[in-house]
Amino acid sequence: MQDPEEIEQSLFEAPPMAEQERMCEAVLFASADPVSVRDLEARLPHGSDVPQALTLLQKRYEGRGVRVVKVGDTWAMRTAPDLGFLMQKETVETRKLSRAAIETLAIIAYHQPATRAEIEEIRGVSVSRGTIDQLLGLEWIRLGRRKMTPGRPVTFVVTPVFLDHFGLETARDLPGLKELRAAGLLENRPPPGEAFGEDADDSQPELFEED
Repeated sequence: MQDPEEIEQSLFEAPPMAEQERMCEAVLFASADPVSVRDLEARLPHGSDVPQALTLLQKRYEGRGVRVVKVGDTWAMRTAPDLGFLMQKETVETRKLSRAAIETLAIIAYHQPATRAEIEEIRGVSVSRGTIDQLLGLEWIRLGRRKMTPGRPVTFVVTPVFLDHFGLETARDLPGLKELRAAGLLENRPPPGEAFGEDADDSQPELFEED
């Protein structure tokens, strides 16, 4: 007969790592949105090592049609980039971002956290409320912490939705000026606003042009 203490201890033992991987896989597969490590830890049995399970799961999916990817502080299952064409809808997207919205989004992505005044200084023109509202509505940007300067202005940062849309883990993975030109996504002429020139920390709006 098994000792009561051993039975009690076994109830709190984490399942084998292979089983933890399967559990993480099931949650990610069933979730429409990326899932945080904290949420996974709340779902998995006590003592589970979720970060290790996710790392192993990510390696197991390498080279397959579906990948396990990190999006900011969350994790998700996504189609392999080279197979994305299989998921394209045969519909035409008529709504496009305005030039002002594209430039504003680019500045926030490359210079976050950025205040409205900083965005206007880089663009050389004022930023309308409609432009900010459009990006907030798309959930591509959100309000950040207030800046510790006179007036305590709010800042703007990109969101996990933005990162997920462009297949990025963090904003640091945004391509640089040379990469954009090599990919043919950037013209050799600077767009309106002197800050988008060669010395502008690669903040080029063409990256966000929609098809």
